[in-house]
Amino acid sequence: MGTEIRRCGYVAIVGRPNVGKSTLLNHLLGQKISITSRKPQTTRHQVLGIKTEANRQIIFVDTPGLHQAADKAINRYMNRAATNALRDVDVVVFVVDRTAWTDEDRMVLDRVKATGLPTVLVVNKVDLLSDKSLLLPHLRQLEEQGDFAAIVPLSALRHHNVDALEREITRFLPESEYFFPEEQITDRSQRFLAAEIVREKIMRQLGDELPYAITVEIEEFSSEDGILHISALIFVERKGQKRILIGEKGARLRSIGTDARRDMELLFGSQVMLRLWVKVKTGWSDDERALRSLGYDDV
Repeated sequence: MGTEIRRCGYVAIVGRPNVGKSTLLNHLLGQKISITSRKPQTTRHQVLGIKTEANRQIIFVDTPGLHQAADKAINRYMNRAATNALRDVDVVVFVVDRTAWTDEDRMVLDRVKATGLPTVLVVNKVDLLSDKSLLLPHLRQLEEQGDFAAIVPLSALRHHNVDALEREITRFLPESEYFFPEEQITDRSQRFLAAEIVREKIMRQLGDELPYAITVEIEEFSSEDGILHISALIFVERKGQKRILIGEKGARLRSIGTDARRDMELLFGSQVMLRLWVKVKTGWSDDERALRSLGYDDV
């Protein structure tokens, strides 16, 4: 009996900020590894999500949104992370939001075209379209924008048509042995995922007041008697931001901690003791050296 052919390859998920790339990755994996919020630029790092089933291993690369404003060091870092993801992949999934088409979408498309890679265009959030009759003419217009291998309208959040996307991707995966063990779902450490969960909860609760002035560093991550002990240090840029984050008598910080601990216990399958601290580190987001010390050094 001959063994069945295995396929394995890398797939970059790209698009401008806030089109639903991380939500799509989480639904493709059936597990949350990439943080999401309604704020653009929630994703700051490349994150690999690994899905192994039916004789194929798809290695998804979730990327920060490509954006035109690159005035701060952290914005330049995010654009580098997204652009580098396009270098070593087999397929590109280019995500756009419903019938919107912006200058930033055009910029992403130009970068994707320059790779010459097979590209599947995903039109996300179609469940939110109030007038569904607009979709078909829009898809025809998109078809003219580039030579796409396929166009897949879907709703990542509702998991509608996500299987169709996987089928299109599989067509372009090379025959290969798997690159990762079958049970592995991400290349990121538990420490990294813990820090990202804390950052997500802050973005969700305080996105309008503290848009991008925070980052999180895990100081302790240890296990004792089946309980994970995690200490997270939250950096802000100004004293006023620290006050907002802590809240009246520490209420806001406690609320963030409760939400984060719940997600961590689901992800790590263990009871979690979480401690949060807040510290002011002026200008960290526009300081290359500070960024490297905070873990923004993987591109």
